[in-house]
Amino acid sequence: MCATQGRYFMESNSNPESAGLNVGARVVIARQHLDDLLGAIARLGFKLLGPAVRGDAISYGPISCAADLPIGWTDEQDGARYRLKRRADEAVFGFSNGPQSWKNFLLPPEQRIFKARKEAGGIVVESEPLPQEKLAFIGARACDLHAIAILDKVLGKRAFSDPAYLARRRNVFLLAVNCSQAGGTCFCASTRSGPRAASGFDIALTELLGNGRHVFLAEAGTPLGAQALSETPHAPATQAEFLQAEQLMAATSRQMGRIMETRGLKEMLYRNYDNSRWEDVGARCLACGNCTLVCPTCYCTKVEDTTDLTGENAGRWRKWDTCFSLAFSGMNGGHVRKSTASRYRHWLMHKLATWQDQFGSIGCVGCGRCITWCPVGIDLTEEVRTIRENEPLQARTMTQPL
Repeated sequence: MCATQGRYFMESNSNPESAGLNVGARVVIARQHLDDLLGAIARLGFKLLGPAVRGDAISYGPISCAADLPIGWTDEQDGARYRLKRRADEAVFGFSNGPQSWKNFLLPPEQRIFKARKEAGGIVVESEPLPQEKLAFIGARACDLHAIAILDKVLGKRAFSDPAYLARRRNVFLLAVNCSQAGGTCFCASTRSGPRAASGFDIALTELLGNGRHVFLAEAGTPLGAQALSETPHAPATQAEFLQAEQLMAATSRQMGRIMETRGLKEMLYRNYDNSRWEDVGARCLACGNCTLVCPTCYCTKVEDTTDLTGENAGRWRKWDTCFSLAFSGMNGGHVRKSTASRYRHWLMHKLATWQDQFGSIGCVGCGRCITWCPVGIDLTEEVRTIRENEPLQARTMTQPL
């Protein structure tokens, strides 16, 4: 039970030093005042969602206060490997990404589109109302902010946008955390999506420990973020704290467990559409779809109709789908991509190449989840590197395949 839980909606928690905090302001919050910050966000009407140790992993869900966060925990990650372990300190955010991403709350794995029922006068159809709940994402990493920006473009800035996604997205408060350590499968420095949160947040925190101090360097990214910081006890940031944060980000970039060369990536993959490496990875791939489930930018869905045993009530549901499923490419004339190799090629080519033609950027943010949670440890950075290093000479003069 959180000792501060009851005060969130009862105290004003005003701060006499808060006057004049604007967007871009950077202040320092002591560790003991993290609950005050969470309380300020909650008083703005947001339900707090954050990381916590749940089972054998750190995953996202409802939290009440800082005590719910994975204090003193970290993780070890590699291909097909994830283990929690204790840290030597009491860092609040001293871990890397777990199996979930914030996509789970913006584009839920399953959502009803409409429901229908039989009545005496005929069939009544009721559309699912748009979601109204206000959610605060506590501890969003830089790579996930980039992933949300990609989903905004894919689902919200096209001729046919997703109204349910947009309704959820409008009601999100983003409390970002700059990464103090890189995971074993991280490569966000390669995709230029981390480890620092550069934009897209309401508040960004950098956790600073050492010399008997435990504080957070906080930056306001929006007026709403500035308001929450204003209601939290804080002090002016010093040059020494800025320098410590800069050194921490530089060290995290050097710690990346993976590297992926993105220079000329799209053209290189187009040239190697028929590279023999695809058959090699296809022989290892289980086509389970884990990579698409944990990916923060994969957005493919399918539609299913259901009915109860009486036949009186029915519903239409949208559910996550994966391009690794044989049925995903099913058409009237049969299946377009029958082999596992062709389905893996489609996924990687779309993520890193054709995505650029569609949306103006690659669809990968370097979070490394697909590597960690692949049951056989397939590593897309290794596949890209191998294709690049073993590209047939004649392929370098080829253009995009039809």
